Amino acid sequence: MLNTDPHPDHHHAPGATHLSAGPERLPGICPATRHTLTDSLQRPLRDLRISVTDRCNFRCIYCMPKEVFGRDHHFLEREKLLTFEETARLARIFAALGVEKVRITGGEPLLRRELEDLIAMLAPIPRLDLTLTTNGSLLAEKAHALKEAGLRRVTVSLDSLDDEVFRAMNDVDFPVERVLAGIDAAARVGLTPIKINVVVKRGVNEHSILPMARYFRGTGQILRFIEYMDVGHSNGWRLNDVVSAAEIFATIHAELPIEPIDSNYRGEVARRWRYRDGGGEIGIIASVTQPFCRDCSRARLSADGQLFTCLFATNGHDLRSLLRGGASDDDITDAISGVWQSRGDRYSEIRSEETVTLPKIEMSYVGG
Repeated sequence: MLNTDPHPDHHHAPGATHLSAGPERLPGICPATRHTLTDSLQRPLRDLRISVTDRCNFRCIYCMPKEVFGRDHHFLEREKLLTFEETARLARIFAALGVEKVRITGGEPLLRRELEDLIAMLAPIPRLDLTLTTNGSLLAEKAHALKEAGLRRVTVSLDSLDDEVFRAMNDVDFPVERVLAGIDAAARVGLTPIKINVVVKRGVNEHSILPMARYFRGTGQILRFIEYMDVGHSNGWRLNDVVSAAEIFATIHAELPIEPIDSNYRGEVARRWRYRDGGGEIGIIASVTQPFCRDCSRARLSADGQLFTCLFATNGHDLRSLLRGGASDDDITDAISGVWQSRGDRYSEIRSEETVTLPKIEMSYVGG
């Protein structure tokens, strides 16, 4: 594995306001009074993905390829990261604006030291579904502390059960058995239902689709296959590398018949399927061949406090300067509202040869 030092704990940045983890002492609008905030296409703000680090101990070929994110790559400096207190303050403000789900992301979020302290600050926010996405490398040792802090569920990225293929895709020679151990640990402490994300790239791991389906069928864990996307500008994406949702469905359905089931909520990115024999469900995320921009309700907060309104964005909106410049909660609320109300992003619906070459923000920076 690469020798990638994790970010330090929740240091207090210059100018940052120190907030208590207790909900009764956190400033901000009370999320019990929620607002319906919609963008220019009448899409509500319902989901917030919070990146806590831009670092990762994997170098997955579709996200952080070594040729770009090698030894000389410049990651965010310590003082530029939002403190846990700053992150909690923003989460509370977002909750008051209608956010119902917060997902902690990275990079690899478990590299951020004492992440359970942030979870403990976020967990008391009323009616907030708090989840985390991880590569699973540190999950076995962190699962209990995360659950105790108030985390509800985890999503684990696992692109193949074939150890040789998995090691090649993470490109740091990390064994698949250690990720499976992390999944088992999360299941034991009740971070369930666990979702398993599989990015499928043609010529690399499409032969892993059926083995993954067989392995997780009947476990209560939800397997989700994801079309390979053109996130960022460093992964060498080509349309020919995409294994479509239709192909994924056909591969599984031929051996393990599945049928569609209703979405859990408007804006759910995965189309849900269940095994006809009652063996559970899977999801297929088809952002390339079947775009779902029209129902997208997600905002993204980078580790240094930039607000992004699309995974394929070319620029963000600086909230860190407001936090550290003495802005009130009302000021920050107005800023977030203005950004969201003017939002018109629908990248996947207008994807073309021209848009693919845009200098988009890397997924490891903005969070997946």
